[in-house]
Amino acid sequence: MNRQLPHLASDEEAEHFIETADLSNYDLSAMKPHSFEFAEKSKQVNMRMPEQLLDAVKARAAELGMSYQRFIRQALETAIQPKR
Repeated sequence: MNRQLPHLASDEEAEHFIETADLSNYDLSAMKPHSFEFAEKSKQVNMRMPEQLLDAVKARAAELGMSYQRFIRQALETAIQPKR
């Protein structure tokens, strides 16, 4: 029987749930990989690239409704994901 995961209001509740629950009883099919997007941005990268590439990155990011910096971070995250 696959049950829905409960709403957990705090990290402590989540930790307790993970420690005590039998996760095989839950439907985890909607789970998605963790994103670094919410982590503190504590480091800066400075790189040179062709203007046409930057323009294309900015255009694609605008199509997706996000900043080009976020688009580049997501592209980097995708590049480091393990192959399946």
